[in-house]
This record gives sequence, structure tokens and C-alpha cells, in this order.
Amino acid sequence: MAELKLSETRDLTRIERIGAHSHIRGLGLDSALEPRSISEGMVGQTMARKAAGVIVQMVKEGKIAGRAVLLAGQPGTGKTAIAMGMAKSISQETPFAMLAGSELFSLEMSKTEALMQAFRKSIGVRIKEETEIIEGEVVEIQIDRPAVSGAASKTGKLTLKTTEMETVYDLGAKMIEALGKDKVQSGDVIAIDKASGKITKLGRSFSRSRDYDAMGPQTKFVQCPDGELQKRKEVVHCVTLHEIDVINSRTQGFLALFTGDTGEIRAEVREQIDTKVAEWREEGKAEIVPGVLFIDEVHMLDIECFSFLNRALENDMAPILVVATNRGITTIRGTNYKSPHGIPIDFLDRLLIISTQPYTEEDIHKILDIRCQEEDVEMSEDAKVLLTKIGVDTSLRYAIHLITTAALACQKRRGKLVEMEDISRVYGLFWDVKRSTQYLMEYQSQYMFNEMPMGEGNEDEANAMVA
Repeated sequence: MAELKLSETRDLTRIERIGAHSHIRGLGLDSALEPRSISEGMVGQTMARKAAGVIVQMVKEGKIAGRAVLLAGQPGTGKTAIAMGMAKSISQETPFAMLAGSELFSLEMSKTEALMQAFRKSIGVRIKEETEIIEGEVVEIQIDRPAVSGAASKTGKLTLKTTEMETVYDLGAKMIEALGKDKVQSGDVIAIDKASGKITKLGRSFSRSRDYDAMGPQTKFVQCPDGELQKRKEVVHCVTLHEIDVINSRTQGFLALFTGDTGEIRAEVREQIDTKVAEWREEGKAEIVPGVLFIDEVHMLDIECFSFLNRALENDMAPILVVATNRGITTIRGTNYKSPHGIPIDFLDRLLIISTQPYTEEDIHKILDIRCQEEDVEMSEDAKVLLTKIGVDTSLRYAIHLITTAALACQKRRGKLVEMEDISRVYGLFWDVKRSTQYLMEYQSQYMFNEMPMGEGNEDEANAMVA
């Protein structure tokens, strides 16, 4: 008797990466755009969230474009979290592109080209086209195979019906192959695109629901189509202007969409595409969907980039631009002049400024609670209170970093609940910015290339630097 070997089965575990903002699900607003206290991973920053909700509403309506918004606030006040919430609140069809200011200087193309591509990624085109389809229930498929292999190609007939009519169609080799590939059989309801020959299986006819053939639980039953077999149907495609640019660029072609190596696209190509899209808009075949471009660390842009943005926002097909910075009054990159947030005054005048405020102790406690749930860490209430105090004295980011490290310390002592002793242990192991700076000031003479002068006021200078 032959020995039967059972194949091994493995449990497939879905691996999820937990990021800094993976707990954000939206802006946490109700239908009246009023912020809830804790919702969709968002805590506090009620005025900033409300203002961001108004911007999202503008984007959804799609009537206003070329506006710019600045998220300004101290480090760790939730600027990127608000931007992520905006991205989650916007519908799937609306393009949302993200870019860090420092990325522009590491790409193998000019800064203005990189900005232009980012702009074009943020503008969607909803293209409408009418196609002729044949839709009906399969009555019979007859395939005539040649007696001698290779003598002639296969031919056949396909009988389709609706509630009102029935027609027989002649089949070629390609259609026979497509029907076989989709496993189309008698009783299936199918749709055939006349232009491309693509076959779509819509489901199984209700008239065959009592047939005793092998059908799985996934089988979908649909009504037999009514009316004529040939119908005109409107199909909508949503693409970005950048995708159209890449496909029409002779140097790269559509394969660049998969590799990401698009290179520089010539201005002539873009002009032709803009002209064609404008024609489609006039004919009612297409409509523009202005999206959102989010640029983080906007203070990293130089004066050339700001000049380009000034001009680009005046275009009638510009997206809504959202920028974020944590800088105060600082030098504009590429000049010797200082300005608020490192942004030129003329560009700053175009911005709607949303200010983020430092989190309160209560807000920090709620955020740490959400992060514990996100990172699947069980922590006692006393440990959370201690971690909140650490977050108030140091920074929220430092306190969030201690959650996982404290959980590992708890695991090492074979505990199930993170206690105060675990928090104290990792607090001693990993230093925050304040303690690290004070240590540097104290032992500066022992470090290489030290630029601080030796003196009695070093401790005061250290506190001033941290502050």
C-alpha cells in the first residue's frame, strides 16, 4: 500500500509595520467639522484639526485650487499627524502626494523638475469614455476542433441571450482561448468589450441556481440581463497628470511607472498633454480633480524652489499645497536674509497658516494610551502616569520611544504588565536631549573638535541651548 504523505500547512501571519503615525485613521471630526476629543487616533489640537477639516472639505468639492496652507508649530506638536489625517480623510480618487524638502537635493534631476513632477502627481484627471459591450447569459458554447492537430485553428459558436433576444456569435481562436481561460460555461452571465475583446464574468444566472453542479460558496448569482445584447456603457478612468506625462514620454515610456525612474520630462510633452486635457474638458470627456501636495520640512527649500512654487500656484490646474515647518525666524536657504519659518515674505503672504500648540499633560497621557494599544503593550496606570511626567519634562517623542523599550525590559524580567520599575530602568539606559546636552557641556574638554569656550557659565549655556 502506497504511503500517503500529507503536505505541511503553515499559518501565514500578516506582518504589520508599526510606524510613528500608524494609529492615525483621520482627523477625528464629526459631520459639522467639529473635532471630537479623542477620535481616529487624534488627540487635542482642536483648532488646527478644525482648520484642516475645512481644507479637506475644499479639496472634496474640487472647485478651489492653487491655495497653500502652512502647518507651523514646535517639534512634536502633531503637524505630520494632521497631514496624515488629511490624507486619510480624502477620498481614494483624490490624489495625495507627499514630499520632504530635503528629498529635492538628493534626486538625479533639477529641483524645479522634481517639484513639477510632485505637482503633476497631485492633479488627477477623471476621463470618461463610452464603450460598446455585449452583455448576456451564455446559452451554449460550441467549439470545433480540427481532426488533425495544427491543420487549422479552432473555431466555434457562442450563443448569448437576454430576457428579450438571443443571438449566435462566431468565435475566433483568441476568443475561444479567453473563454477557456475564464472558465466560462453555460449559465454564466458575461460582458464582452467589443473594442478590446476583454471578457468579464459577472456571475451565474439565477435560472441555474438549482443546478446540482459543483459550486462553491463564493458563487455570485445575478439576473439575466434585459434589453438588447449590445449596449453602450460609460467607463471612468482616474489617472494623474504625471502618469500621462510618463506614458507619453518617448525617452522613458510606461515602464518607468513601475521602476520609478522617470527622469526629466520635456516641457513640450507637458504642453501637448495640457492642450489635449483642455480639449477633453471642453468636450465633457474629462474633468480635473485637484489633489493635495504635502511638503514636510519646507524650510529646507531654497529661494529658487520658493520662486517656482510662487509661479506654479498661479496655474489654473494647481493642487492645494500643504507645507509644514518647525522653524522660527531663520535664514532663507540660498540667501543671507532672515524670515519667519525660513520662508520668503512674498510666499508667506500666500499661505493660510494653521498653528499647532504644545500638548497638555492630559493630551500626552491620552496619546501614550493610544500608542500602548497600537504597539500592543500592556502598561499599569502608575507606569503611564510616570511616562506622562517624563513626556512633559522631556518631549512626547522621547516618551513614545520608551514604550517598546520598557516592554522589552518587562519581558526580560518575565513580567506581563509594564510597571514603573521598567520605565525607570529604560529612562536610565536611554538619555533625552536635555541630559545628553548637559553631559556634553560637563565633559566637553574630553571630546574632539570642541568649539565651546571653557568657562563658568557653561551650565547656563547648556540650559539655554536645550530651551
